[in-house]
Amino acid sequence: MKTATKTLDFPGVTIHSNLSTAELVETSLLRKEGVLASNGALCCDTGDRTGRSPNDKFVEDTPAIHDAIAWGNTNRPITPENFAKIEAMATEYLGMKEELFRFDGFAGADERYRLNVSVVTEEAWQCLFASTMFIRGADQNTFSPDWTIINACNLIIEDYESLGLNSGVCVIQSMEQKKVVICGTRYAGEIKKSIFYAMNFDMTEVDVFPMHCSANVDRDDETNAALFFGLSGTGKTTLSADPNRPLIGDDEHGWSNDGIFNFEGGCYAKCIKLSKEGEPQIWDAIKFGSVLENIVLDEESRIPDYDDGSKTENTRVAYPVEYIPDAIIPSVCGHPKNVIFLTADAFGVLPPVSKLTSEQAMYYFINGYTSKLAGTEAGITEPVPNFSPCFGGPFLPRPPMEYAKWLARRVEEQDAHVWLLNTGWTGGPYGTGERFKLEWTRAFVTAILDGSLAKSQYVEHPIFGLHIPTTAPNVPDDVLDPCQTWDDSDAYTTMAKELADKFRKNDQKYSMDEAVRLAGPIA
Repeated sequence: MKTATKTLDFPGVTIHSNLSTAELVETSLLRKEGVLASNGALCCDTGDRTGRSPNDKFVEDTPAIHDAIAWGNTNRPITPENFAKIEAMATEYLGMKEELFRFDGFAGADERYRLNVSVVTEEAWQCLFASTMFIRGADQNTFSPDWTIINACNLIIEDYESLGLNSGVCVIQSMEQKKVVICGTRYAGEIKKSIFYAMNFDMTEVDVFPMHCSANVDRDDETNAALFFGLSGTGKTTLSADPNRPLIGDDEHGWSNDGIFNFEGGCYAKCIKLSKEGEPQIWDAIKFGSVLENIVLDEESRIPDYDDGSKTENTRVAYPVEYIPDAIIPSVCGHPKNVIFLTADAFGVLPPVSKLTSEQAMYYFINGYTSKLAGTEAGITEPVPNFSPCFGGPFLPRPPMEYAKWLARRVEEQDAHVWLLNTGWTGGPYGTGERFKLEWTRAFVTAILDGSLAKSQYVEHPIFGLHIPTTAPNVPDDVLDPCQTWDDSDAYTTMAKELADKFRKNDQKYSMDEAVRLAGPIA
């Protein structure tokens, strides 16, 4: 290992700073934090927290930032006094360790807008995760962090109620001090999402639109970039990993006056049901240097079983963006010609693809719709609509309409096309209908990006007002109109009106221009 350094933050503790991938993997194995899978990836378990803990996320409420935050269930306040007490607990806890791990690097591939990020962890594999997801290359002689993350992942907060918390787990963030303190959860995704939250706050102040989306660009035409917005499970990572279009990034980006840039240095893909045939680029990216979370391994062969969701359906892999062949490094490109909203509609109502007007683009962006499926969570027995503003509600400190206006501004400036792509069900709802074939979805994306779909003839959906193409290359015409795929057209209309009503109830949460509201469905 490299020569360890010491910091004033944790006097007497050995701080291993910016170790190489090999050193962090070796350390994790020695500390029994994980095991090597047969493909060379480090496989780790995150314990009882296998996903984000949104009910345990809090933002320090100070006069300097109070009026800029959209307070509510997403942005819960914590007092400066309690923030300081929890930070002191975490610092004291880490200060009793013999060794800690630190990563210094960047968020933001465009050097003009990047933030310096320092992450201190008690487990080596979480430091490896940070060094994978953020951008390396910091000069240790000159580095000074803009944001600091203190990760005390094994510290459970006692007497949490007196500190204004909901449990012994917490992720607290100070927008003024630019600090994050994580306690009690080993789910590494909290590290990356806390900095995405920070970018969503800071970037708007430097004229950059922060986005929860993936991005790629045409191999032969650097002006033909595309954005894919979508919630987890809608295909954001899958569809942007295209062998014909170099990847910019799979999750978090900024849109400046000059174009698109990735916030991250890595990708964080879901693994459940992963196959080499369906997602070859992601499959091949899982190798030494990648981190698998909560994957079941065969005890003898250590071959990952990606179909096994017994630990969680939210199995994950983190890998450097350069593990994707021909990925653009540094991860920057020009303005997008096409913006694609992804939804997995389990009601079987929405068209597989539709072209949006500028008002519809704002409407469907601010609603950020997809579905939760029966059986995926306790108590869910039928499809449940999941509305997340701007396709990233949990990560938006500012009011959602601010981000929607950013989208409208950038799309208008670049005259970009906006599309709604349904990767969900057809012929009926989940349990009755069938999910759209991935080959059809990829065909839609190809036709969008090569410009051919924009030349199609369109018909208007009678309830949602969406513009549906009458033909699409390499896709049967009879699947384009969702009503025609149902055996009972009256049942389709009933279900469509039910979903429209859910949209209308959700859009009442937001103050929007009347033209935007009128672009929604007829309830």
